[in-house]
Amino acid sequence: MTSTQATLPGRPFPLGATPGEQAGVAGTNFAVASSVAGSVTLCLFDAAGAETQIPVRDNDADIWHVFVPGAGPGQAYGYRVAGPWDPAAGLRCNPAKLLLDPYAKAISGTVTFGPEVLGQDEADPAKPSTLDSAGHVPRSLVADPAFPWADGQRPRYSYADTVLYEIHVKGFTMAHPGIPPELRGTYAGLGHEAAIAYLTGLGVTTIELLPVHQNVPEAFLIGRGLTNYWGYNTIGYLAPHNGYSAAVRAGQPGGQVAEFQAMVDALHRAGLEVILDVVFNHTAEAGPDGPALCFRGLDNLAYYRTVPGDPGAYYDTTGCGNSLDAGDPITLQLMMDSLRYWITEMHADGFRFDLAPTLARQDGGYSKVSAFLDMVSQDPVISRAKLVAEPWDVGQADSYDLGRFPPLWREWNGKYRDSMRNFWASRPVGIGEFATRFAGSADLYGTAGRRPTASVNLITVHDGFTLRDLVSYNDKHNEANGEDNRDGTNDNESWNCGAEGPTGDPGILALRARQTRVMLTTLMLSFGVPLLLGGDELGRTQQGNNNAYCQDNQITWFDWANQDSALKDFATKLIAFRRAHPVFRRRRFLAGAEASELKWFTPAGTPMDSGDWADPNARAIAIYLDGSDDPDQAEDGTWLVDDDFLVLVNSWWEPLGFVLPQTRPGAQWHTEIDSYDPAAPSAAPARNAGEQVTVGPRSVAVLRAPRPQ
Repeated sequence: MTSTQATLPGRPFPLGATPGEQAGVAGTNFAVASSVAGSVTLCLFDAAGAETQIPVRDNDADIWHVFVPGAGPGQAYGYRVAGPWDPAAGLRCNPAKLLLDPYAKAISGTVTFGPEVLGQDEADPAKPSTLDSAGHVPRSLVADPAFPWADGQRPRYSYADTVLYEIHVKGFTMAHPGIPPELRGTYAGLGHEAAIAYLTGLGVTTIELLPVHQNVPEAFLIGRGLTNYWGYNTIGYLAPHNGYSAAVRAGQPGGQVAEFQAMVDALHRAGLEVILDVVFNHTAEAGPDGPALCFRGLDNLAYYRTVPGDPGAYYDTTGCGNSLDAGDPITLQLMMDSLRYWITEMHADGFRFDLAPTLARQDGGYSKVSAFLDMVSQDPVISRAKLVAEPWDVGQADSYDLGRFPPLWREWNGKYRDSMRNFWASRPVGIGEFATRFAGSADLYGTAGRRPTASVNLITVHDGFTLRDLVSYNDKHNEANGEDNRDGTNDNESWNCGAEGPTGDPGILALRARQTRVMLTTLMLSFGVPLLLGGDELGRTQQGNNNAYCQDNQITWFDWANQDSALKDFATKLIAFRRAHPVFRRRRFLAGAEASELKWFTPAGTPMDSGDWADPNARAIAIYLDGSDDPDQAEDGTWLVDDDFLVLVNSWWEPLGFVLPQTRPGAQWHTEIDSYDPAAPSAAPARNAGEQVTVGPRSVAVLRAPRPQ
């Protein structure tokens, strides 16, 4: 029903619902963008769900706005948009559909799938559906993001000093015994002292959260009794997902905003940065036959890329049915406003961008000078945050081409991941490939203005096997996903060490443990930014599932009761070792074989020559790192002087003797880390140049030569 309630014209800025005063009257300003709407109706809902419709009569430059006296935080609302319906022309306005505000800062409820949520008639998609969707879709909520922050000076780590730790809010907290049951699976749980004590004890610096924007599962998953657990199906880019809120669970709609802020505040006060995985490449509305929840009904052609010459079809570079049009002013503004909001109001420290090349495809091909990348580089707020790209998307000739993002950005290094997995499975990767990846991937990032820290080094992430599964399975085992094991990649570069899955064979279990340790060691010693998948340090398994996006259960939750304590202790030692020694945190590329700070030797102790580098059978190398010669500078201008180190790398399946090379005169080498036998360093005697050290099969030994004080 249409309201006769007195309203004021409102203001076109800011977009969204903004509580405050106008002409001395308290209320809320509502503003929403649409370049195709013939009319826009604001729909307010009371606690019983009764709807009051308010015509939005003022339109400035495609921004529809109205000020509603008396409306304040907690008010539930949505929009109905009337206008052209011509799906073949990409026009999909349908006032029977209640739409979310793209700028909603809080959302209540979720989607109940059925024909009611479709914009088109299910029997005849060329016609608009006449079914009202209001009873089947979530509501936007007016929210006030004001919060009494106590984080003071936020923690800020240089990329060289950063250790990323990727986790899911729910998966990390859901079974943690130290977190109260009512807080498990929530932002409040992650901000709890028990969670923070674990994170600070592990020694990581930066928490990378899987998507926390409001998201909804796909209908086909609901039909299978599953859900989109990872959350890569966004519907609200300024709203914390309500499913991770203890306050919402306790009956406080909108409580997710302050709860998220309190979590970030607690993590910051503990010295931990927080970066968010954001999905600006597609939305939860899927393909043209998907639900009309927000963007499609507001301005389909503004938000989504369509096929040139066929505006009724989406140009999909995401594999999810649609791709957001980052070249359209309305969409570009939403992206930029969202990023600024999460930094300024929610105190996020940066972002990891899912399928990031899609954001730079405003004209089809990837462009380093696209509008989105250009806007980010010029923005005084966003450009100062941590920005990490997943540098590939789907189905394009240039979908996988690393090293092309601008200098401001860091990139997930897929070549590092694949090369290190294969190298430690003793496959013929080439010793030069190992050395290139270890030293920061200069072939990808050694261009003007870029540093080794452009490379975010990873062995495993949420998408794929966990580290325990990487050494326990040759093949994926995704039967629980309901797709007959057809989903997920078949190309895992994994090795089960002699048995597929669980085994009681002590030899195989010992080999798996060694393989796990050597890959963690390599990750923490390599130049660049290490990214540790949360739970890898505990031996977390997903039972061979390499695409667990739909498993919100024990498959993906941390199994705190059965953690590998010895592995956790080893990982903690590695992280502390990296953070203590700047030679492993280089801020610049070293000049290869001629650099005095970085030298490469054969196991015989002789400098590597061109023949050694070209040997296809080479699987071992000694790396010398001089801790004082032409050192780096810290951000405060002090010299980063360190001891000298030898990293002895053996990917043969048998022990190998290394002759310690001639380096600094008088250097005495002490074993600091032995991935084959972690207990060995404490008992190992000091060694001199010319002496031989035996390195176990498929392992790394790190030797330190202290410099005279």
